[in-house]
Amino acid sequence: MFLGKEKELRNQIIAIGKKLYALRLVVARSGNLSARLDNDLMLVTASGTSLGDLANDDILKVSLEGSGQTKDKALTSEFPLHSLVHTQFPGKVIIHCHPSLINAYFAVCAELKALTFETKMYVGTIPIVEQETPSITRPELVVQALKNNNLVVIKNHGVVAIADTFRDALYLIEALEEAVKVAAVARLFKKDILDGLDKELKESLKEDSACLMFSAEHIQAIVDLVNRDEFILKKGQELDLTLQLAIALDGLGQVYRFNFEKGRIAHVEQDENAPFVISAPAEVWEAVFLGKADPFVLTTQGKMKLKGDLGKLSRWYVPFSRLFELFKQVPIK
Repeated sequence: MFLGKEKELRNQIIAIGKKLYALRLVVARSGNLSARLDNDLMLVTASGTSLGDLANDDILKVSLEGSGQTKDKALTSEFPLHSLVHTQFPGKVIIHCHPSLINAYFAVCAELKALTFETKMYVGTIPIVEQETPSITRPELVVQALKNNNLVVIKNHGVVAIADTFRDALYLIEALEEAVKVAAVARLFKKDILDGLDKELKESLKEDSACLMFSAEHIQAIVDLVNRDEFILKKGQELDLTLQLAIALDGLGQVYRFNFEKGRIAHVEQDENAPFVISAPAEVWEAVFLGKADPFVLTTQGKMKLKGDLGKLSRWYVPFSRLFELFKQVPIK
């Protein structure tokens, strides 16, 4: 007899397995699912099970170390991945599956070509973890990648998605599968359409050395780039980009308020008295400044915190997308 939370999680695992199978995101006996039950225990699908036809005895209740599995079922070979992810991201559920279109795309492409606003907003920059074995033998690389995006591609293997609910984890995988499909269809319409997409506009920076992240020199370098960028100026005037936006480094009290006037940063203050404040810990900001993660995606996934209405901020999506591109052009220490 299963009671309370365990019964509900088992029902969710069975239901999402059927959904994944119906969508052909898993086939045969591929893929695995898990959810943390409490501080010490987790539920995980057993080795050799079909996610489209799960029964309760296909779902093992084990400790985070792997002890306690029941009957004749064996732990999935991906258990070390599930265990480590649950340790690093408490409260998240995990879907690991092998979608055919995603696998095919990333087998031949090094990055996602995002052709729709939805892809840019909700999928963003997808981390790709190299894989040399049939099972994930270096789960720590996946955990590191999950800090930048709740969805990670394992090259030549599949995807790992985490979220608060199985439904939200599935939505991420569906969104990536659709983005890949759009890219493939676009290629049919115009063969060379992917060849020049998403190339960053490069600007020559003459700084002799990298800046310390969130230092006054770092912020000033960003301001200088923004204020001489013709695209931001043009869009800022068209969209009346006049507002105050602050960025804050959690835990260290470092915050800068950008005062925009029609796309130009008129001045910067060291306070967060702004209608929009974006805050995150150092490792998340580092991923942004290094171009490994998109701030819009990090915000929708909860890795960055936004004080203010994302819907209102989205009015200036185009110039802010360019702003975040400029963030990457200032080398940091």
